[in-house]
Amino acid sequence: MGRGIATALAEAGAEVVAVSRSQGVDAADPTVAARLLDRHDPQLVVLVAGATPHMRALGQQTWETFSVNWETDVRITFNWIREALLKPMRPGSRVVVFSSGAAINGSPLSGGYAGAKATQRFITAYARDEAQRAGLDITFTALLPYFAPMTGVGEPAVRAYAARAGQSLESYLEQQGSLVTPEIAGAALVELARSDDLAPAYRLTGSGLVEL
Repeated sequence: MGRGIATALAEAGAEVVAVSRSQGVDAADPTVAARLLDRHDPQLVVLVAGATPHMRALGQQTWETFSVNWETDVRITFNWIREALLKPMRPGSRVVVFSSGAAINGSPLSGGYAGAKATQRFITAYARDEAQRAGLDITFTALLPYFAPMTGVGEPAVRAYAARAGQSLESYLEQQGSLVTPEIAGAALVELARSDDLAPAYRLTGSGLVEL
């Protein structure tokens, strides 16, 4: 998903700085956000990095597997948004946080994933309100993609849910309707970057963006 977004923004003419979860520069490192925001002074920050949840029923989870997305996805969102407010980012800047449709629908096979994604959306909304109260011209927006089976998180998830339903992967996906691809996610980010006014949150499907 991150690669699709970075590619689409670059092709649209943006100068893109991509940060991975590698040991050299880890997006989850609390010092990285401040350092890179100071160095590059971006107008748009997209937070899409996270951990792949352990696909198991609740009774088969441990606290360590259950909480992996709290310790990664939520931590990344908290650190980067905190630094965006503290710096603060320049007027007119935007921060887009990738949550998940699981934040609304739940995800019983992925431990704490759905709750973590809901918390990402809450943090984004809190930051939006805090920026407005402080008179900061920074927009914070949450994006909730639905069914993205070609991503690192989506692929094991849809396989697990297809097996749970006793269906082939193909049959299961046919029932889900329009699917999100990295290219669709990239096009959505370009659309948001060019938009004059952003809503607090959007649902993202294979058909595009829907304001929540």
